[in-house]
Amino acid sequence: MAAMSFLSVIERYHEHESVIHELLDSILLGLSDASIFQNPTSDKVFNELARSYPFVQLLYLLDENGTQVSDNLVVSKGKVKLSDKGRDIDRSHRPYFTGLAEQDSTRYITSPYLSNTGGGLCVSASRQLLNANSQRVIVVVDINLTHLIEFMMGDSARRKMTPIFKTVYCFIVLGLFVLVSVLMWTVVADIYRLLVEPAQNDPLLPFGIIIFLTLALAIFDLGKTILEEEVLMHKDIFRHSSTRRTITRFISTILIAISIEALLTMFKASLGEKQYIEPAIMMMLAVVGLLVGLGIYVYLGAKAEQLLTQNQQQKFNRLS
Repeated sequence: MAAMSFLSVIERYHEHESVIHELLDSILLGLSDASIFQNPTSDKVFNELARSYPFVQLLYLLDENGTQVSDNLVVSKGKVKLSDKGRDIDRSHRPYFTGLAEQDSTRYITSPYLSNTGGGLCVSASRQLLNANSQRVIVVVDINLTHLIEFMMGDSARRKMTPIFKTVYCFIVLGLFVLVSVLMWTVVADIYRLLVEPAQNDPLLPFGIIIFLTLALAIFDLGKTILEEEVLMHKDIFRHSSTRRTITRFISTILIAISIEALLTMFKASLGEKQYIEPAIMMMLAVVGLLVGLGIYVYLGAKAEQLLTQNQQQKFNRLS
């Protein structure tokens, strides 16, 4: 549940590009009156904008030469604040200004780029307006692309709970690793007894050591999977592939543990412990069943996601 990587954000942006452009068009349309920039902190348009669209991070005006003629309107936590750092800066080389001239359009939306202010991925939307003196001005809106994707996917509320989720997962992983340490201590003690007192040892003791090692391996791999999937890596819950990857890794861990256990049980039966034959056979059948079921699940899940992606792409193509 780590933050989305730049690659994931850009991928999501291209999937929903037409919808994002329509949303930014609606924001620009609401800012079509240049006079609202004269007293922005008290204007209800900006207050409503800051409250309703948390992904907006910066607004300002440019003159027809690309020089910023207004203060920066910084949107943070649902409020608009003024900053005079950007005034009189020449922005005529920026894509949101040059794009208007190149396309001879009243509106332009840039491709994703790395923001100089926020440090994250950003998209800028610009629109030509006429002020009270009938002079051409350009309103520019900088959008935090990561927050925009989260807003569109309805993921903002869940992201606020992420620190709590991570804390719980960390405690669970810690408990699993403690259990692994206990099992490894038992393994070390049994190996020491096997080497120091070989004549008094049970002939099945080596198999018990292998069982404890196998359990420790399975539990450690489970804890590592939880740590990677839920704490360290970004997990896109809206993609079936993320859930399928987690389930696949979890079932694979169980398969390895049961396979080794079945093999050891079969070895015990070969040493004269005939009561282990039937459990060994049942465990091997369980391994085969799990393996076949996992293969069917992965295949059908991949086909379903492929069909879903194709349907979404066709829908976006129709919208664009």
